[in-house]
Amino acid sequence: MSHKYVYLFTEGDGSMRELLGGKGANLAEMTRIGLPVPQGFTISTEACTKYYEDGQKINDEIMAQIMEYVDKMEQINGKKFGDLTNPLLVSVRSGARASMPGMMDTILNLGLNDDVVDAMIKGNPDPAFARFVYDSYRRFIQMFSDVVMEVGKKYFEQLIDEMKQKKGVTYDVELTAEDLKELAGQFKAEYKAKLGVDFPSDPKVQLYEAIRAVFRSWDNPRANVYRRDNDIPYSWGTAVNVMPMVFGNLNENSGTGVAFTRDPATGEKKLMGEFLTNAQGEDVVAGVRTPMPIAQMADKFPAAFEQFTKVCALLEDHYRDMQDMEFTVENGKLYMLQTRNGKRTAKAALKIACDLLDEGMIDEKKAVAMIEPRNLDTLLHPQFDTNALKAATPIGRGLGASPGAACGKVVFSAEDAEEWATRGEKVVLVRLETSPEDITGMKVAQGILTVRGGMTSHAAVVARGMGSCCVSGCGDINMDEERKQFTLGGKIYHEGDFISIDGSTGNIYEGVIPTVDAEIAGEFGRIMALADKYRTMKVRTNADTPADARKARELGAEGIGLCRTEHMFFDPERIAAFREMICSDTVAERETALEKILPYQQGDFEKLYEALEGSPVCIRFLDPPLHEFVPTTQPEIEQLAAAQGKSVEQIKAIIASLHEFNPMMGHRGCRLTVTYPEIARMQTKAIIRAAINVKKAHPDWDIKPEIMIPLVGETKELAYVKKVVVETADAEIAVAGMELSYEVGTMIEIPRAALTADEIAKEAEFFCFGTNDLTQMTFGFSRDDAGKFLNAYYEAKIYENDPFAKLDQNGVGKLMKIAMDLGKKTRPSLHCGICGEHGGDPASVEFCNTLGLDYVSCSPFRVPIARLAAAQAAIKQEAAQAAADKAAEESKAAEREKAKEAAKEAAKEFAENAKEAAAVVAADVADAAKAGLAGAKAGLAAAKKAYLENRNK
Repeated sequence: MSHKYVYLFTEGDGSMRELLGGKGANLAEMTRIGLPVPQGFTISTEACTKYYEDGQKINDEIMAQIMEYVDKMEQINGKKFGDLTNPLLVSVRSGARASMPGMMDTILNLGLNDDVVDAMIKGNPDPAFARFVYDSYRRFIQMFSDVVMEVGKKYFEQLIDEMKQKKGVTYDVELTAEDLKELAGQFKAEYKAKLGVDFPSDPKVQLYEAIRAVFRSWDNPRANVYRRDNDIPYSWGTAVNVMPMVFGNLNENSGTGVAFTRDPATGEKKLMGEFLTNAQGEDVVAGVRTPMPIAQMADKFPAAFEQFTKVCALLEDHYRDMQDMEFTVENGKLYMLQTRNGKRTAKAALKIACDLLDEGMIDEKKAVAMIEPRNLDTLLHPQFDTNALKAATPIGRGLGASPGAACGKVVFSAEDAEEWATRGEKVVLVRLETSPEDITGMKVAQGILTVRGGMTSHAAVVARGMGSCCVSGCGDINMDEERKQFTLGGKIYHEGDFISIDGSTGNIYEGVIPTVDAEIAGEFGRIMALADKYRTMKVRTNADTPADARKARELGAEGIGLCRTEHMFFDPERIAAFREMICSDTVAERETALEKILPYQQGDFEKLYEALEGSPVCIRFLDPPLHEFVPTTQPEIEQLAAAQGKSVEQIKAIIASLHEFNPMMGHRGCRLTVTYPEIARMQTKAIIRAAINVKKAHPDWDIKPEIMIPLVGETKELAYVKKVVVETADAEIAVAGMELSYEVGTMIEIPRAALTADEIAKEAEFFCFGTNDLTQMTFGFSRDDAGKFLNAYYEAKIYENDPFAKLDQNGVGKLMKIAMDLGKKTRPSLHCGICGEHGGDPASVEFCNTLGLDYVSCSPFRVPIARLAAAQAAIKQEAAQAAADKAAEESKAAEREKAKEAAKEAAKEFAENAKEAAAVVAADVADAAKAGLAGAKAGLAAAKKAYLENRNK
């Protein structure tokens, strides 16, 4: 039997989403529960996958099935393709398993040609009907030409505008049948002019080309971008739904609309939507005419509206979620064309989940599971005013690296940002790329825009940590820092010009777009409490300052998973001392310079311990290469030379000596400590002294510092650094005369560390996966430069996602699992977390939960996202385990039943064998008895004979 690729709506149901797509599965489900759905068929997602495997062709087997189902659809509906008395017209729509509104293509009114149009009009003398037929025909030609043949709808829109101008009318509906007939002729002429062939008249050819076009639209640019943004795999493909047309543009007793069972913006429980009379669905969404509120449908079509409200209630109750529906009324009769779980704002999502829970429609786990974690970002950051944003056109786009909205005057340096902010100006800092030295300017800026860098570049990471808006990697910007200007979209923007940036979408706008403050509704806390109830994995934060730590605690963080100590060095007083250390010639000189920094570091750590109130604090030793700390301007170099008693040339020579061809894989991390153990001694003293002071002040707090050694790739390397740490820490604790526990662990960020984790775990008391560097080193490309070529990889389908934004589970994830398994074999008590930016990505959090990590750590404003994602992962894993247990139990039950049947058969066989054996034994006994009787008789006869013979004698 050949593989089945096509299904009537009556052959499916809502559980077949992977095969039939969301739209097809829901059409089948609405059919199953008895709703008025025009009866058609769905071509499966597997057919789409096969289409691409076969070089973008629909093979003969699939096409034969499609035509077989066209025949079935004709029989069900009593109409035929191309028939001149009762023609069948259809819509051809996409339908991926995940909702992708507007991303793929649709063709309506398919099946019309000149002969069918003439026959339809001859069969109905009403002039209004003739107008309807020509309206449908011109729509079909326009849509088919645009979607299927890619002619471009602008040419047809120009013809419509010319016709309206010629006739002196404003709206399409004011054009007469003759006008529309003339337009249809113009459209066909335009089609032939552009393509050199006549518009196809055979409905079956039209259908074939339309199905191909929908399959092709799965790979169009907007669909690809949407999939990457929403983690929808390319391999899923789209289904195609072929459905008989119902006509909202038939007459004034017809119409079409879109409605939601609850307000998608606020979550309020009320029917929301729009409706147009004498129109097709595209008119509602295209904005060609102003639709009426759905409530007014009650006056226009009272019977259909009453039925529709009942359908809405039934669908929401059936799906246990807010529904987004498309429908058409044809001559007063209601038809349902689509239902799906409606897209909604984060605010609405929280309210709807809580309301459905209170209404008894769902349980707590479903309430947690139905909210999209990444959408919580919009609750925590300012956003652009929706109406103002609709009227704005982006001048460019980068990566939405840190959510929120920002507008301000362009500045090109951190110093200028500080200076402008001091005098009350709102600024957007525009840089080729940011460095740690830009931190002060980044803090005062409304937002950050960079030309280079990806989702884990310095700008992105720091901005997310601060909760600041950031758009990174806008390679279309032509930067001229010297003149303090940049060019984008053909226009030059100077210092002081206003721009607006959207850190959620990556869009960049000219001028000022008003923003509104984020609102955290009461339902936010309730859903977060439920998330905490069901998650099994802890959520920490990446925080370098007390302010970051306090914000993270407000948002539910349970500790610090990563404190980057290098961010504490860039204060003007500290950086001077650190530069002295770098330029020192002897250990004693370096120690003297480091002693100047020690009090600052100690004070920083004390404030962090205070902010965390006894929750875990994991502090990473110095990680970046030293060249990032050296001066770059002539005055700074001269100042350092004077402080060091060296010449400017000597300082420049030292700076030049620190240059590395590949600094991210050079002299950094634990390698600095191997070279300069005095750095680790200073940092250890600061960590331990701070912990001792805070423990004295708060004896009830459980202060247990976690000291993390970065960039370890060899166990001897870790042992060397750990010896420095332990000797220094133990000495400090002994001087203090008190007990203090601490742990020394490492970041797993080098592939070799993952592969030798059993050896490393002999020294490390914990592992923390630094997935930013682990990804970089596993893939072998720079996270700051990859954005230049990754788009080509997306287009070629080599990668579907930015591996720095979404954890690569096949490669990097496999290394993590190896490290976990090996490490825990050596040290069963080993606790493991993740502190790369993947710790705030929902799909990556789910993977971490599957691996069995103890915690994820992320920037403060991503903590709620991680909490919710961790809960959803735990609920999903629990459900999967329950399903597996059930399947195992069913398998055991089946085996037991099988064993019972086998035992019955064996018993039956045994009984039959025993019966046969008994019969044989009985026969043998009878024969023996007979033989014995015969023998006895013979013996008796012989005795009698002997007796008679003796007596006669």
